[in-house]
Amino acid sequence: MPRPLWTGAISFGLVTIPVKVVSATQDHSIHFRQVHLEDLGRVRTRKVCELDGEALSQDEIGKGYELSKEQTVPITDEELDRIPLPTAKAIEIVAFVDADSVDPIRISDSYYLAIDGQVAAKPYTLLRRALERSDKVAVAKFAWHNRERLGLLRVREGAIVLHSMRWPDEIRSPESLAPRQVELDDDEIDRAVQLTDTMALDSIAGFRDAYRDALEELIAAKSEGRGIPEPAEGEEPEEGKVVDLMAALNASVEAAKESRGEGGGGEATVHEMRPRKKAASKKAASSGKADTGRKAGASGKTTGRKAGAGKTTAAKRTTGAKRTARKRSAS
Repeated sequence: MPRPLWTGAISFGLVTIPVKVVSATQDHSIHFRQVHLEDLGRVRTRKVCELDGEALSQDEIGKGYELSKEQTVPITDEELDRIPLPTAKAIEIVAFVDADSVDPIRISDSYYLAIDGQVAAKPYTLLRRALERSDKVAVAKFAWHNRERLGLLRVREGAIVLHSMRWPDEIRSPESLAPRQVELDDDEIDRAVQLTDTMALDSIAGFRDAYRDALEELIAAKSEGRGIPEPAEGEEPEEGKVVDLMAALNASVEAAKESRGEGGGGEATVHEMRPRKKAASKKAASSGKADTGRKAGASGKTTGRKAGAGKTTAAKRTTGAKRTARKRSAS
């Protein structure tokens, strides 16, 4: 078991459960040291007083609250310890709520709660069973590093988990960040929903940190004197390029199907957006001209009719008829 970070008790009603708090997560990030490039000697950070320039030991460093640039109030650890804090050694459950009612943005760090002695086994199991049967989570208050915090207790694989939570006033409002109202076609929304269905998974347990894997490979190559691995070639998106939203959704759906082995459906490059009338007319006109040119070389009999179909004025139709008549007389 990892080293306990805190010891105390869970309390709800008149029930007390002695517990130890252990970290529920592990940091697998690769950490670097600052080194002198010339000789790879380690560079350490010194804590220096900005007034006299002297390096200080930890015993000479305390806490202070800056009221203004000219005035700082010193606060000692003893003074902080004397502040009345009812939850100093207790995780006090204050309410039970539905899990869906808690906004995930408020959840911070996570910890496992382990029993502290066999005497805690029965009340610990009682709380766990109550949470499981009620399908609820417990909201609690507890103290951590001289701060009262809000917590959330839930069950995970037979253990009670404590999630540290942010207070309501610590969450910024996203109101100013929301985009202005835009128009979306129902077909686009339906296609986006289809994409979410195609990309749906039962579990995210298979995801890995690809950057960490590549970083480990780089460190291993340099330590063994091998060549540095070449980065995988990827297609860089063009900046500022306007994307056809429906075509992009269609392509994304087909790519997701192929990645899951479902095969393509042939709609990746053909979308169902209704083109503007002007664009459709131009496209039809250019298509008509091209067809006319090709069929004129193959058969002189239908050239006049095809050319006339691609024109919009009576004068142009007359011109087309004259050209056809000249070709017939020449033949």
